[in-house]
Amino acid sequence: MPVWLRGHSWRQSGSAVFLSLPVPGVRVTAANIFCTERYLKVSVPPFLFEAILYAPIDDTNSTAKIGNGIVFFTLYKKEVGMWESLTLENGNKEKLQYLRENAVLKAHEKAKEETEAKKVTKQEHKKYALEATMKLEEAERKRIEELKEQERQKVTKELELWKDQLKNVENQKKVQKEGQLHEEVEQLKEKKKEKINKTSIPSEETLKTRLKPTKGRGSCSMFSENLKEEQLPAPRSSGTIKINFTSRVFPTALRESRVAEEEEWLHKQAEARRIINADLSELKDLKEEEKNPDWLKDKGNKMFATGNYLAAVNAYNLAVRLNNKLPLLYLNRAACHLKLRNLHKAIEDSSKALELLTPPVPDNENARVKAYVRRGTAFCQLELYAEGLQDYEAALKIDPKNKTIEKDAEKIRHVIQGTMQNS
Repeated sequence: MPVWLRGHSWRQSGSAVFLSLPVPGVRVTAANIFCTERYLKVSVPPFLFEAILYAPIDDTNSTAKIGNGIVFFTLYKKEVGMWESLTLENGNKEKLQYLRENAVLKAHEKAKEETEAKKVTKQEHKKYALEATMKLEEAERKRIEELKEQERQKVTKELELWKDQLKNVENQKKVQKEGQLHEEVEQLKEKKKEKINKTSIPSEETLKTRLKPTKGRGSCSMFSENLKEEQLPAPRSSGTIKINFTSRVFPTALRESRVAEEEEWLHKQAEARRIINADLSELKDLKEEEKNPDWLKDKGNKMFATGNYLAAVNAYNLAVRLNNKLPLLYLNRAACHLKLRNLHKAIEDSSKALELLTPPVPDNENARVKAYVRRGTAFCQLELYAEGLQDYEAALKIDPKNKTIEKDAEKIRHVIQGTMQNS
């Protein structure tokens, strides 16, 4: 049986009640005190104190101080006024029991409301933290995009500067060659003039021999017509010997060539150049090697290896415009679109690569596996797991020993099963 605490004292003012409750020989904590608007209870085994208060109090602002074996309560009244007694004296047992049960019920409801309020507050805090994290991630993503754009512009400027430098070097070489040719031509002209002058001017001894008079019979004077200065013949005029060779595009000799096949190849090349020049007039400033799709593909591969995916896409785009029948161009561009999160474009390029990789032969098995995996990856990132699983299974049919593809396909199956269970 509990021991009822009777030795309490109390006093009041118009707005508060002050209750002093001695609890000898035991340690009291906040867990031993229960207080509502009309009910106050202190339970410290073996002691018990219970009071049905005379009038309602503000249990939220009321306080209890524990110390020196005494619990001192400060109970604030809800309505200002003086109480006739601390507890309700004239109530019957049923009323007191009702008030006691009602107080406990209200306390439970209040605790439940506080728990719900804490739960809502916690959810709001989580939501705020999530929004803050998303904002930070968005800012970081924008920063990375800006860095990529700056790097792309930097690479573009460096490429243009490199082209300008090459043009300047070529122009300088051209000017130097023209200057050298001009000097050589002038030197040849001077040598030719010297030769002509040496040939046309006779020496003094030759002139004396020619003008020396003859003695004896039949001689004549120096003024005779026979002694007139001999006229030297004029130098022969220079000429050019022209030699014509049969024009050949191929390095092999004509006797070793197949003329019909060569003509067909040249016709196709000319037609392709005509189409390119008609459709891509902006390529006239590029070098011949820069108009080569294979060269552009290698350039795009280098850009992809350095992480410059936008520049790689530009290189592949130009290569596709030059030759839209190379499946590797679409396959590599799909990998770039995956890195840039352009998922629909990745699906389109992978599908186009699969169209071009026909008929399916052992030589294009590796390319077809890559195309199916990249398209399946794009589908999964778009949460189209069924389509993605189909592509992974198609890749496994081609390369059944590939453990990486098998593991990824198994993960996709688990995701699909989990989605079906949740739905």
